[in-house]
Amino acid sequence: MTLFDLTGKVALLTGASKGIGLEMAKGLASHGATVVISARKQDALDVAVAEINALGGGTAHAVSCHVGHKEQLQALVDKTHDVAGPIDVVIGNAGVNPYYGKTSEIPDDAYEKTMAVNVQSNLWLAQMVAPDMVAKGAGSMAFTSSIGAFKASDSLGTYGMSKLALIGLVRNLAEEFGPAGIRFNAICPGLVKTDFARELWDNPEVEARYTKRIPLRRLGEPEDFAGLAVFLASNASRYMTGQALTVCGGSSMWA
Repeated sequence: MTLFDLTGKVALLTGASKGIGLEMAKGLASHGATVVISARKQDALDVAVAEINALGGGTAHAVSCHVGHKEQLQALVDKTHDVAGPIDVVIGNAGVNPYYGKTSEIPDDAYEKTMAVNVQSNLWLAQMVAPDMVAKGAGSMAFTSSIGAFKASDSLGTYGMSKLALIGLVRNLAEEFGPAGIRFNAICPGLVKTDFARELWDNPEVEARYTKRIPLRRLGEPEDFAGLAVFLASNASRYMTGQALTVCGGSSMWA
């Protein structure tokens, strides 16, 4: 019963006001963690915090933050220290996809925004939080990548490229911080029914076409990620680091 116990742990999550991030926060809190969730809009965060606290278990706090701005990210970490204490768990779930089209035609500003938010912001977050975990000799950080990292695309190629770079970041951080007891892993969702991916599934014919390619014959739901978050945050995964975990209903089982 103690394998997944997160009592006394402090977890910081980005991109957690709805969708996958919110469900992961609920999972962590329900297993005893104090969670601090962040996203850009405070009103959405306030609603999410109320949902988490209504479940019982750990306490939830909300801090608005645009992860693409380093000073806001530092303020988020500082506020987490103020309201909850040193950080034991990080889940970097915030991400963007400002461009839909060929990588060879992407404007500079869209490319830079994609790489800054999807990759560099997670490096910043790791740099800011690592001292907490080094001091304890333990900690877990997980960043949301995508199965898009494993294949080329003529419309989502730059997004996938940024998510592959994120896996590379995770592997390097796992190598560098492993001796200090800090674990880093990447979560790679398939197509999940979230607002972020709505354009890819919010059409019965398109959804049916995608579903036929998935062995479990359904698209992912945000709730499918709560257990994985608890697993990665807890001692249940204490010997796992540097991995890219696909959660896709089997659509990328060979990737």
